[in-house]
Amino acid sequence: MQQGNTLEKLPLSAKPRDALNAARKSLGSIILGKDGEISLALACLLARGHLLIEDLPGLGKTILAQSIARVLGLSFQRIQFTSDLLPADIVGVSIFRQESGQFEFQPGPIFAELVLADEVNRATPKAQSALLEAMEERQVSVDGHTHQLPTPYFVVATQNPSDQIGTFPLPESQLDRFLMRLELGYPNEENERALLIGTDRRQMLTQIRPTMNPETLTALQQAVTEVHMTDPLIDYVQALVRFTRESPDIETGLSPRGALALVAAARAHAYVENHSGVFPDDVQAVFGPVAGHRLKPASNSAYRTPAELSRYVLDNVNIP
Repeated sequence: MQQGNTLEKLPLSAKPRDALNAARKSLGSIILGKDGEISLALACLLARGHLLIEDLPGLGKTILAQSIARVLGLSFQRIQFTSDLLPADIVGVSIFRQESGQFEFQPGPIFAELVLADEVNRATPKAQSALLEAMEERQVSVDGHTHQLPTPYFVVATQNPSDQIGTFPLPESQLDRFLMRLELGYPNEENERALLIGTDRRQMLTQIRPTMNPETLTALQQAVTEVHMTDPLIDYVQALVRFTRESPDIETGLSPRGALALVAAARAHAYVENHSGVFPDDVQAVFGPVAGHRLKPASNSAYRTPAELSRYVLDNVNIP
C-alpha cells in the first residue's frame, strides 16, 4: 500500500502524542480488558464525533465516560435522563431579573466540554430532541437567541438495551448524530477477578490526573485530519457504502454523512494506533461502530443486530 505523508511529518511536537498514549494507559487502568473499546472511544473524540455506549447496566458505561472527561482535562456535566426530564432542564432557561428588568439566560448542564447523557433512552423523545441542535451545530437556541457551546464539545451518551422497562427508542435522526456506537460487554474472568479484589473504580476516578488540556486535544484533532488515506482505500469505503445501499438484506444503507463519518473515524483510529496512514484494518475496525446503528435490516433479512449486519457487509466487500 502507498504510504504517502506519514504521521512523523505532522506539525506536532512529541507532547500531544505522549499525552494521547498516557490517556490510553490511564483509561486502561480503570476499564480493564477493554483496550479496543478505549481506542475506539478516543478515536471517536479525536474525530470530533459524539459517542453512544449501549449495554446492560453495571458494565462500566458511565465510568468510561467520566474517566474520559478526567483524563482529557475537560469540563464535565452529567445529565441523568429520566421520563420527567424537560428540554429546559438540559439547555437552560431565561430568568427575569427584577433589578435589571430584563430576562437573563441561565445555561443548563449542556454547556460543558464533555456532557454525559446518562441512560439517554429513558427520557421521552421531547427531551431527547434537546440534544439535536447541540450535537450537530455546537449551539443551542433559546427564546430566539443562539448560544454557542464550548470548544471542544463532546456528547457521550449511554443507553440500556431497548427491551428493558422504561426505555424510549432513539429516532434515526438522533442516532445519526453519534459518530460511533460501542458495546463494552462482560469482562473476562481474569479482569473481573481484578475488579473484585482491587480498588473501587469510583474511588480510582478521584485519583486520575489529566494527561492533556483542551489545547492539546485540539492539536490532536487537527493532526487526525492530516492522516493520509490513499485513493484505493477511498474506493474501499465507497464499495462498502454502495453495498449497504444495494443489498436486499439492508433496507436503509449509509447516507453521505455516514460515509464521511467512516472516513473521519478511520483516520482517527489510524492516528490512535500510531499507523503511518490509514490501513484497511482501520476501516474495518471502525466500520461496525460507525455503520451498525445507521443500518436498518430488511424485514426478511437473517441479519438482525448491528454487529451481524456490519460483519455481513465486511465479509461481502473485497479489500482492494
